[in-house]
Amino acid sequence: MTIDEWLINSERSLSAAGIETARLDALVLLEYVTGRDRSWLLAHPEYKLSPAYEEELKKLLKRRATHEPLAYILGRCEFYGREFVLTPDVLQPRPESETMIELLKALHLFDRSSQKTSQNDALAGNVVRLADVGAGSGALGITTALELDNILVDLLEIDPKALAVAKINVDKFTLNVSVMHSDLLAGSSQNYDILLCNLPYVPDNFQLNPAAMREPRIAIFGGPDGLDVYRKLFNQVKNRAKKPLYILSEALPPQHGMMRSIARGAGYKEAQAEDFIQVFAKV
Repeated sequence: MTIDEWLINSERSLSAAGIETARLDALVLLEYVTGRDRSWLLAHPEYKLSPAYEEELKKLLKRRATHEPLAYILGRCEFYGREFVLTPDVLQPRPESETMIELLKALHLFDRSSQKTSQNDALAGNVVRLADVGAGSGALGITTALELDNILVDLLEIDPKALAVAKINVDKFTLNVSVMHSDLLAGSSQNYDILLCNLPYVPDNFQLNPAAMREPRIAIFGGPDGLDVYRKLFNQVKNRAKKPLYILSEALPPQHGMMRSIARGAGYKEAQAEDFIQVFAKV
């Protein structure tokens, strides 16, 4: 079978299975199996695939037709311009989560020449301690460690399988980042200046699409209104002797009002919000 024939047949097959990105997904699988980039594949439609390639592609196409996320099939995903190892034990990092990195940079905690608030002055020139709470693959915390200087990062995660993936990614980027088994903050005695929190926020009765249903439920659902895990986190923060200066969270925009209320109960106010992300500052 030629490349062109395989693409036509595969696109038809995936479309029939309800895959909206059928053509693109077929190309990605073809790149993965053949080791050729997209431009080469499209420039050589007459190239004949070997029987071994066809057999491997058949298996992968069958998996994608069941709506298994492409990132799980490939074992990798991109976040903030870098490639991370991914397995079905962790949530796929979403593009909207990249906003958290941008808002973190906007705090100017790491630039002595920038104009700072009184809280930022307290951190100026010092090493900033940050925890990625509910780290999953570790993409958020690892990206922070790679993007910012003068920072120490801990990855906190309750699921041992997810911890294993986070450790793989830490090793991949050769970072001095700690990976700890912890129920939110409960397993760490460290004092943190900043918390990055992409915790479960989907209400329990929300109907997921077929691809999301293949992701770990522990990383998605957060109780009747979706925010029970955030309530638990802010309660832990409230009972800490030294509270973080900033907490960055991700939730659905309609949930932001309730998030402000939860944060206020722990002594925090919303300092900034953009899309899914909120920045809470200690009052």
